[in-house]
Amino acid sequence: MRLREDTAADPDRDPVAVVHAALDAGVTMVDTADAYQNEELIGRTIRGRRGEVLLASKFGLVWGAGIAGSFEVRADPAYVQQACEASLRRLDVEVIDLYYLHHRSDTIPIEDTVGAMSDLVTQGKIRALGLSNVTAEDLRRAHAVHPIAALQEQWSVLQRDVETQLVPAAADLGTVVVAHSPNGHGLMHQVQRTADEQLPSDLRAALEEVAGAHDATPGQVALAWVHHRQRVHDVPVIPLPGTTRVSHLRANVAAADLDLSDDELRRLDPTQAAS
Repeated sequence: MRLREDTAADPDRDPVAVVHAALDAGVTMVDTADAYQNEELIGRTIRGRRGEVLLASKFGLVWGAGIAGSFEVRADPAYVQQACEASLRRLDVEVIDLYYLHHRSDTIPIEDTVGAMSDLVTQGKIRALGLSNVTAEDLRRAHAVHPIAALQEQWSVLQRDVETQLVPAAADLGTVVVAHSPNGHGLMHQVQRTADEQLPSDLRAALEEVAGAHDATPGQVALAWVHHRQRVHDVPVIPLPGTTRVSHLRANVAAADLDLSDDELRRLDPTQAAS
């Protein structure tokens, strides 16, 4: 799960309660990044339950000053070491289980970055390497230096570009695919209120129809669709929904139990449904 920090007084939106509810439900992966600026909160929250958590963090994004959403990528070996040590301090842990490069660099060869990340494994500061926002070629070049345990990319019923090159590369290399934003940044939870230009009407109708057959919500069906991509592509897939609510967390966990038929999966694929 990915924690989104919120300061509202509503107990359902208490970020600490969200994490504990996830762990109580059997969720093991907690995903963060130095760019999310919540590592200290994560560290405090999992203290006392560290053994239950597969802790993932990322480095490499440095937010620009004065321009909302602007960033630069730092992936040079010296920064890899610096960023990891800073994350370990903020998380208050001795080792990070899965450490990602947050975004590919246009200037630093990925072999140099991954070489520095592999040094962190040797030093006992991280256990496994991950990549995010990279190309299939990046993944293969990186894997030649050190095994890449996980690839984190956006993957949802709305966003399937990852299936063209990256997923086949991950399958070839034995890399787990961690699918972030599996509910389309929350769009799937708002299906009935979403304009057709944001969510195509035929897809919206299919989500609602399948959801009705399973006594579920369209958002749960969209999340179950991502779970089922493992069956389609023969690659391990871990959906990574972000949430601010305990109630949403429980709905997300329940989606893992939805068993979609081949016909239902076909109806959720516009290219197949039209054929």
